[in-house]
Amino acid sequence: MSDIKKSYTHPAAVQGGAVNYSAPDLTRHPPRSPRTRLGGFAHLPRLIDKARAVVAGTNGEFHYNCPIDQRFLAFTGLNPDALFAEIKAGKNDSEVLAYVLAHCQPKRHASEIAAWSAWIEQLTPTPPDTRAFFNDVHRKNAAHREDIATWFEWLELDDFVTFGGRP
Repeated sequence: MSDIKKSYTHPAAVQGGAVNYSAPDLTRHPPRSPRTRLGGFAHLPRLIDKARAVVAGTNGEFHYNCPIDQRFLAFTGLNPDALFAEIKAGKNDSEVLAYVLAHCQPKRHASEIAAWSAWIEQLTPTPPDTRAFFNDVHRKNAAHREDIATWFEWLELDDFVTFGGRP
């Protein structure tokens, strides 16, 4: 069996660099990109990765229920503790998505989810203290990069540099 096929059919059997998404080790690699979507929701896979890592005790510097997580929770009307309990119960991505859709208040149409995801992907820091924090990390990671304006761009750059990338 090829390594690529084995990584899909028997992920625990693959050694050397394979990512175990059921218990990600965020001390060794970042969570999924905030741009990755699940059920149309941007950031949801990243939120799930961070929650799973908290459960596994391998979250490192990553936090569940951070301000961007809170924006997702506000849009969906979900309780962060209730969602965490579902993830902690070992549910896979499809099961977590089913929970989100079943408990979303108010219920969201696919077009609302798409619009929210497009909005959050373009979200920029606006309060002065938040902007200062954003700028400090941007300056530390890649002061020469003029294309870092949104939170998602900032998160991806920070993930990349934190885990050894050179911008």
